[in-house]
Amino acid sequence: MALTRILISVKTYPTLSATYDELVCTAGFKEDGSWVRIYPVPYRKLNYADQYEKWQWIEMDIVRNTKDFRKESYRPADLDKDIIIGEKVPTTKNWALRKEIALRNVYTDMSVLIGEAKDKDIGTSLAVLKPKNIIDFIWEPCEREWDKKKLDTIIAKQAQGNLFDNEETKKIFRVAKKLPYRFSYVFTTDDDIKRTLMVEDWELGALYWNCLKAANGNEVIACQKVKEKYFDHMVNKCNLHFFLGTTQKFHNVGPNPFIIIGVFYPPKEDKTQLSLF
Repeated sequence: MALTRILISVKTYPTLSATYDELVCTAGFKEDGSWVRIYPVPYRKLNYADQYEKWQWIEMDIVRNTKDFRKESYRPADLDKDIIIGEKVPTTKNWALRKEIALRNVYTDMSVLIGEAKDKDIGTSLAVLKPKNIIDFIWEPCEREWDKKKLDTIIAKQAQGNLFDNEETKKIFRVAKKLPYRFSYVFTTDDDIKRTLMVEDWELGALYWNCLKAANGNEVIACQKVKEKYFDHMVNKCNLHFFLGTTQKFHNVGPNPFIIIGVFYPPKEDKTQLSLF
């Protein structure tokens, strides 16, 4: 068994899977700075000790995911094997240690990145992008409930499994609530093309539900609070980068197959303070 050391930097909001119940797309950087996507990982069903956090090193036995043509895609060799949880990378010194790993290869032109994704000899499906100008952060309503057929399959499968579980091993698992809105950034890069890309970051989803609770169920206020964090704060006070990933379904056919699977937002450096030293 060969373990791979990975710094987790992306966890997307959970989606439903008829095979694995609920899935989180996890991605991160290997020690050489290259990207790796780990899928499938039924993250919330892992033992508590195996539930790694973002910006935490893990060690896992992974193999190429032969069901996914994207070159960065791997899967756990054995979902029943424990994951070795390592140290967290802190945000001290203006995120210096995180920048050292995450910003080794940064794209500034979306057209170049899309070209690499479409080039079968390159096939880039994970990348860091520095936008030139962030114009807006928007939201729009979408389906409010999970697909009923998928949900019914998961519930039936769990009920069947519970017949054979004893009380000690039985786990009650509830899938994550579906977000009723799609959140997106509107931005340009060096090609000066205005683009809108959806954000599927787990942190955004968690923030929405927390804001909704604080707003006593007022969805408009909750969405505005999410924008305050992801636009007012991250754009104005941070050096915002996007972690981008393609969707397997649209990688070869979509005009732009990328979505935003995470954000990287170290605080802006005070140039006046730096010049003193």
